[in-house]
Amino acid sequence: MRILYMILGSAVVSFGVLILQSSQVITGGTAGLALSLSYLISSSFGLAFLLINIPFYILSFMKMGKKFTFSTIFAVTTLSVMTEALQLFPSFQISPFVGSILGGLIIGFGLAVLFLNGSSLGGANILCLFLQKRFGFDPGKSLFVFDSLVILTGLVSVGLVRGFYSILSVLMISFIVSMIKGKITANQPAAPVAHQVPAGQVS
Repeated sequence: MRILYMILGSAVVSFGVLILQSSQVITGGTAGLALSLSYLISSSFGLAFLLINIPFYILSFMKMGKKFTFSTIFAVTTLSVMTEALQLFPSFQISPFVGSILGGLIIGFGLAVLFLNGSSLGGANILCLFLQKRFGFDPGKSLFVFDSLVILTGLVSVGLVRGFYSILSVLMISFIVSMIKGKITANQPAAPVAHQVPAGQVS
């Protein structure tokens, strides 16, 4: 069931990404970086998303454990494949205002499903979950800070006006994630515990 929920969460997020693409709006995190890159050089979002996440897999393995890392890799790969599959559907246009709100809410719900099942979409998701576990930070607010920084760097690809709409999409995502922050804490994986040598024993 957990795998099915992870596939469902990735499918929901991929649809949200499609909405943002159709309104030429970006979002935060590694997904936002991948969208900006795809706009700039007309590359595949799925491929860019996979490559950008590689350094964060290492962080995840060190800080969140093997199980969480493999779940994240599975979710990122599933999202990349689903996003590419959705490109086969007829293209459509949607206003940036509607797209930013609708796309942000959809992505927020998808992320919530993934978080509640011990997974993420890499990048800032990993950092925010780690900060919540270690310091008790609100993951929704942490996501908003990280995502806003990503959007500021992506203004060159979408322009100033769509940049403001992109911040609106991030607000929608952080609102949804903040709503379920208590449940996220209860479902987070335990951090890896270093092996301790008993007193008097020489390793």
